[in-house]
Amino acid sequence: MLDTQTNRPELPPEIARRRTFAIISHPDAGKTTLTEKFLLYGGAIQMAGQVRAKGEARRTRSDFMQMEKDRGISVSASAMSFDFGTFRFNLVDTPGHSDFSEDTYRTLTAVDAAVMVIDGAKGVESQTQKLFEVCRLRDLPILTFCNKMDRESRDTFDIIDEIQENLAIDVTPASWPIGVGRDFLGTYDMLNDRLELMDRADRNVVAESVQIDGLDDPKLADHVPEHLLKQLREEVEMAKELLPALDPQAVLEGHMTPIWFGSAINSFGVKELMDGIGTYGPEPQAQSAEPRKIAPEEKKVAGFVFKVQANMDPKHRDRVAFVRMASGHFKRGMKLTHVRTKKPMAISNPVLFLASDRELAEEAWAGDIIGIPNHGQLRIGDTLTEGEALRVSGIPSFAPELLQGIRAGDPLKAKHLEKALMQFAEEGAAKVFKPMIGSGFIVGVVGQLQFEVLASRIEMEYGLPVRFEQSQFTSARWVHGERQAVEKFADMNKQHISYDNDGDVVFLTRLQWDIDRVARDYPDVTLSATKEMMV
Repeated sequence: MLDTQTNRPELPPEIARRRTFAIISHPDAGKTTLTEKFLLYGGAIQMAGQVRAKGEARRTRSDFMQMEKDRGISVSASAMSFDFGTFRFNLVDTPGHSDFSEDTYRTLTAVDAAVMVIDGAKGVESQTQKLFEVCRLRDLPILTFCNKMDRESRDTFDIIDEIQENLAIDVTPASWPIGVGRDFLGTYDMLNDRLELMDRADRNVVAESVQIDGLDDPKLADHVPEHLLKQLREEVEMAKELLPALDPQAVLEGHMTPIWFGSAINSFGVKELMDGIGTYGPEPQAQSAEPRKIAPEEKKVAGFVFKVQANMDPKHRDRVAFVRMASGHFKRGMKLTHVRTKKPMAISNPVLFLASDRELAEEAWAGDIIGIPNHGQLRIGDTLTEGEALRVSGIPSFAPELLQGIRAGDPLKAKHLEKALMQFAEEGAAKVFKPMIGSGFIVGVVGQLQFEVLASRIEMEYGLPVRFEQSQFTSARWVHGERQAVEKFADMNKQHISYDNDGDVVFLTRLQWDIDRVARDYPDVTLSATKEMMV
């Protein structure tokens, strides 16, 4: 397949067939629907559950949290593996809602490529732009799917121009739409010279393909009305002159994105996109780590935790660490070293996720994502290896933008509340700060909706009604510096100091003036809005 570096050794076939990617989009662009169709084509589910259907059919397969099912949004990233043709797809679904951007950011450290979904009528929206910038920071290859072409949508050239301007990336059409809205018939597959026709009658039917010989083929007139055919020929000719041709190397380097047009809800254009991921998407890539990079073809197993999900199964207080395998061939029962604690861990019941079903993973290769059930030993940013002290780097933790106090409805259950909060802090769902002076906890999140999610999860999973209260603080900064300097600083500013769940010192304030004052008066400590999730 295509490889970014020609001097790298060839990957073992099992690893080379892996494609690990995330889907990014603005809420409502159709990401969950597209995920469902991927699973449908991968033979993983028999019928895609409509996101907006009635009753039980409404339970989409990739959303397992009660709140996700009630609201029809994804709020936690879930991972799914399935086969498609000769490829093994590892798809990580990310929350589209901007209030959960931190979870998404961390998820993007665990994938090799991203599929960007945009709405044909709305084009590039704010959240898409934010997520795209994260991908840009990591030079992730991006493939684009323009969804909802069966509704009234914008001019194809307008959409492409907007992506090129807003996201500063070259766009090359892999397919071209024929008609829009009610007139939308299908697409012309520019890479394989095929006509793809949409069946509106059955949403789970694979589109009909007609092999043609160029756009002058008389066969086209049998399928496409004359006015649409004339428009198609003109537009494709213009596109070939104005837009760059597909360069697989530029795609792998993240400078170019191929775009497919379709309608996920009608199962249209999805198969072509999946073929494109297989052909143009990257094989598992090397992971940056300290003191050296981890290459996927290495014989020894290494992996890192990019997400922790607690209570996935409400009947058991379980916690599952999502681990991205970075190298080697993992087999169930292997003993791996937990680098942070230097202790060996026998991985006896790792799981593979197939939407909300799990099965025991007998083996996994570099590029795969497995879940390791544990009782709190594994945290975000942890690395597991066959003995070597490697630490995967670059998994960030951000300062929360909203802070509130939290109280248990029943004062006698304060201990239970502490346990629940620590659980969510380790999961990365919220920041939990314990003030140096006074009792209680302060909870920090990136978006308002996270408070609702926390309250509903604490009540459902721990049977604890809680209430959030206004906090006197509005921003949090981690304090870095020599230990003595940090202790002295904490001592002088007790009313502003609290500790996070790792025991690190955090400075809470509501004035930018305070942050500036610290920089002026305490040159030997620095305040930071991020800290790396690590030992």
